[in-house]
Amino acid sequence: MDIQKMIRPVPGHGFFAMEGYQVWCPSVVRTADGVFHMLFSRWPLASGHHAWVTQSEVAYATASSLMGPYTFSHVVLRGSGHGRWDGDVVHNPTVLEHDGRYYMYYMGNYGNGEYWDHRNHQRIGAAWADHPAGPWQRLDQPVLDVSPGAWDHLMVSNPTVARGPDGRFIMVYKGVSDGPLPAGGAVVCGVAAASHPLGPFEKIAGPIMVNPEHDRSVEDPYIWVQDGRFYAIVKDFQGYFTRTGASSLALFESADGIDWKPAESPLALRKEIAWEDGTVEAVAALERPYIWFDGGRPAALLCAAAFDEERERTANIIIPLSREAGGGLEG
Repeated sequence: MDIQKMIRPVPGHGFFAMEGYQVWCPSVVRTADGVFHMLFSRWPLASGHHAWVTQSEVAYATASSLMGPYTFSHVVLRGSGHGRWDGDVVHNPTVLEHDGRYYMYYMGNYGNGEYWDHRNHQRIGAAWADHPAGPWQRLDQPVLDVSPGAWDHLMVSNPTVARGPDGRFIMVYKGVSDGPLPAGGAVVCGVAAASHPLGPFEKIAGPIMVNPEHDRSVEDPYIWVQDGRFYAIVKDFQGYFTRTGASSLALFESADGIDWKPAESPLALRKEIAWEDGTVEAVAALERPYIWFDGGRPAALLCAAAFDEERERTANIIIPLSREAGGGLEG
């Protein structure tokens, strides 16, 4: 698979943004009535980009077509309240549909209002609903917690889940190891598995996708299964796996969801957006990849984008993928 060759220009309306808010973490599903449902993270623009870790909530928007335009409807998940593990913040939603029910995996945290305190209290939660609009119910405790002394000692976040050919649910997630505070140690990913979407998940591999030259390896994984193989798109912090030497999106493959290797064509996307009008726009950040499928084939790559170095202008971008190189685009 070569994601880069599947990328098609983005129509001028192929993004979602909200006045007064920063938006991030797009996740889209389509219901039987043809409506497209986007779940995403948002937080007040006035609070700055770093407020993702102190003020984020999960919101919901709809559209009549994949490319939009999307209309905001309501907030579907907030912090659960004082004294709880996800009491202040919910972020990183990614949605899995299974047997007519929707499962949302997310990061939750609590803290004292300071960036690092909230960042280091990140844990992974799970919620479920019969419709993307909700109401969403959540587990009382994290579906995946840290493991003291292990590679994910300090915090866990960025969950993504896919059902494997053997029926198991494979989760790839980000973890941070023990190390000098406040940042801690290495930023890498690992694998957990469960027989049910709500767990319990057992950690079975990690760290994976390790850059031997830098402590910050990868984050923001999105995994899927196609033709019996696992695929993942991740943010490659240093451009080590993409061989670009700069932050970019990398494609990995795996036969079992446990042992991951860079794909033969590892570069999925640089930090740029090719628009339908022929312009190519360099962006400050292109993160949180998510694949939307049509007929079981990748049809669009959704990403969160920041257009300026201060990350004051953000949007969720919907990038069409062509069928010619193994993808599929809805007409």
